[in-house]
Amino acid sequence: MTEKQQNQPHKSAAEHKRVTIQNSHGEKLVGILHETGSPELVIICHGFRSSKDRIPMVNLAFAFQREGISAFRFDFAGNGDSEGSFQYGNYRREAEDLRAVVEHFQREQRHIVAVIGHSKGGNAVLLYASRYNDIHTIVNIAGRFNLKRGIEGRLGKDFLEKIEQYGFIDVKNRKGKTEYRVTKESLLDRLATDTRAACQAIPQSCRVLTVHGTVDEFVPVEDAIEFAKHIPNHNLRIVEGADHEYTKYQSELASIVLNFVKTGLYQDESLPKPLSSCCRTKNCIDSRL
Repeated sequence: MTEKQQNQPHKSAAEHKRVTIQNSHGEKLVGILHETGSPELVIICHGFRSSKDRIPMVNLAFAFQREGISAFRFDFAGNGDSEGSFQYGNYRREAEDLRAVVEHFQREQRHIVAVIGHSKGGNAVLLYASRYNDIHTIVNIAGRFNLKRGIEGRLGKDFLEKIEQYGFIDVKNRKGKTEYRVTKESLLDRLATDTRAACQAIPQSCRVLTVHGTVDEFVPVEDAIEFAKHIPNHNLRIVEGADHEYTKYQSELASIVLNFVKTGLYQDESLPKPLSSCCRTKNCIDSRL
């Protein structure tokens, strides 16, 4: 499926192609390629029970497209248009889905200049960076550092007792309709995912940016500070007033991410890598965290 963009400046003209990629489990992952014709490509990953079509992923893809850089946003297995069943945990499996996408475009001789993840997708890109050393710019937007937090809010305070008794918990909406099922296996996968160890395993040669809003209603901004403490080559941008999806701050988010990725594009590999830094938008200070 190909769409020609109309009434766009020449620099941002692109084809939108639906691309299907098979993961290591034989499931078809579906994504949209914003093809500008550039050899460079960024890959954009969505968050928990989200999809490639949510606002942050779409807006970031268009931001890179306007800069003449191709972008690919896709659905993890069990989400959106991709095959597979939804799982509550699946952190490492989603990192492996990303690996399948990276290898697909590497076979097509694309230069993948960055992988970008929002929310749970932020965890996926960091896990990827901890295991593979082939992409040197990583962007984590509103990822969660402490994976033990946030569970009670969805599953209830007695979630461990319930999961042991029944083997699963059905999460229902306000109308009492089941939205998704959390199995014991998927819950244990989340609890066993060691974010700190993954962050510490990311090589110094990999530049990592964490972006987090001060009024994020799902993941506290303190998690962003923890990422900065444990990732060797890390930059932190805190966006005052931004919520989890940057509802009123899409332009600011796109500008921060674009600047970081483009800096990596033009950075001389022979130069020493920067030390960790922390910035609040409009009031930027360097800080070793």
